[in-house]
Formats: sequence, structure tokens, C-alpha cells
Amino acid sequence: MSKLAYALAAAAVCVFSIPPASASVETVEAQMTATSAASIARQDMYDAFGETDLAPGKYLWRDVPASAGAERVVIGLSDQLAYLYRGNTLMAVATISSGEPGRDTPTGIFTVLNKKTMHRSKKYDDAPMPFAQFIDTYGIALHAGHNPGHPASHGCIRLPAKFAAKLYQVTELGTPILIGA
Repeated sequence: MSKLAYALAAAAVCVFSIPPASASVETVEAQMTATSAASIARQDMYDAFGETDLAPGKYLWRDVPASAGAERVVIGLSDQLAYLYRGNTLMAVATISSGEPGRDTPTGIFTVLNKKTMHRSKKYDDAPMPFAQFIDTYGIALHAGHNPGHPASHGCIRLPAKFAAKLYQVTELGTPILIGA
């Protein structure tokens, strides 16, 4: 399926997912953009790494020169995958574990606001959050953690430990994080 077909399919999903009445136009547009990016990323994964399915806790990484451009991360909640781009080139893909039902991971466009190599949750029993990259002021972060292959977190995006460490090294404050359905 072409990138355009994936983007159109993602947009159709967004159109039929009615946002809450309180959602602003900007919020809805950000959610649609992030969802489209996640659909395109899946096709980019097939183009870069072949049609492979990743087992929970696994990732694929290839070297892409820094000259390719700035990094961005795309999170696909429906396929439970994280995609790392450098410029327009897919550099890596990893399985994730996002927020379980009722503790949903937020969707939209975010940036890395703060980074800590080792953080402990203030909300959840001092739980370790290695290689934490915070995307909001409420404690939602991308970090290393248990990755069972389905949504199981309190809203954070858990990553395979080795992938989280590598991702931490290539991102910086301000790196865009797009989280889509």
C-alpha cells in the first residue's frame, strides 16, 4: 500500500472518531497529523526493514548519517510501535507498551521537555523510569520498561531497554514526538 493510501486511511479513521466537544480545532488537527504520521511510518518500516513483525521488547536500528536531518519520534498506538526518523529517513522501530484502558497515552504533537537518565515515579510507588524523556508536565514520558506487547502502562510509553538507551543518546530537548492512534 502506498504512503498516500496509508495517510488517507488514517485520515478516514480520524474523521469517524468523534473528538470530545471540548477538543479544540488545534487538538483535533494535531491528533489527525500524528495518526497520519503513524500510518505512514508503518509503510516506511516495511520499506526499510521488510515485512517483519517485531516480538515484544524487540527493535530494529540502522545507521543514518546525522546529515540526513533532525530526529523525530512517531508513536503508533494501534500497532504499539515507536518509529525514529532522522530527517525523512526511518532510522529505527521498536515495540512499545502504552497506557492501558482508562490510563490512555495522550495523542497529538509533543516535544521532549526534560530528560533524565534515571527517574523514579512520584505517582507510582517509586517505579524506575530509566532513560526518561518527558513530553508533558504531568509525568508522561518515553522510558525503558516492561514491554508485554500490549497497552499496560499508566500512560507512559514503555520502550525496550536497549532501544530506550540508544534513543536517549540521539534525541535532545525539543525533539518532536508525534503520538497517533
